[in-house]
Amino acid sequence: MKFATIISVGAAASTGMAAPFLEKLATFGGAKAKWIIGNQDDKYDGVSPFYFTSTYSVLATPDQVVNASNVATGGLEGAKGWFLYGINADEDVICYNITTQGFRGDYQSPAVTATHIHQGEKGKNGPPRIAFPNPEPIGNGDMRRSLGCLKGPFRTGVMADGRDTGEGFTVSMIEKDPAGFFTDSHSSLAVAGAFRGQLGCRERQ
Repeated sequence: MKFATIISVGAAASTGMAAPFLEKLATFGGAKAKWIIGNQDDKYDGVSPFYFTSTYSVLATPDQVVNASNVATGGLEGAKGWFLYGINADEDVICYNITTQGFRGDYQSPAVTATHIHQGEKGKNGPPRIAFPNPEPIGNGDMRRSLGCLKGPFRTGVMADGRDTGEGFTVSMIEKDPAGFFTDSHSSLAVAGAFRGQLGCRERQ
């Protein structure tokens, strides 16, 4: 089910999206990814034709999860997620490197996937604005990963007042108020959310 335009790593290579960008995506948050530190602007790196106007690194934990009534649920005990996002607001693109540990149960959400960015302040629930492909198992342990890029227009599959909650949303809205957004994954064992993390504040350049 289509929920946004997916930019795959392979497609990026075939359309001339430079190797430095692919390296950044593959090493998102690692030793080579210096651009992630401090959420800095990568617009003028002088190397890649693709750039990020902001970046975000989020640790999502069970204790941050609240339900529709804004009551803490405790999430999925022992689970956590690392959500790394790179935004190009000029092209309405968001790249993601999502790694989870300890996720159990099945993915469950009324949206087209169970991994999202929602609009909502800390301690508050809010509608999903972007739905990401759910992380898939890697190796033989309890780690899962999802990696790629999405381009607007966005669709979540969740309707509010007759409109999809992704309709009209652009990633520039995240840059205007990152603390007003959170990211999470939902499990059949913790439908309100297995873990959650606030995007927080980005550094202005």
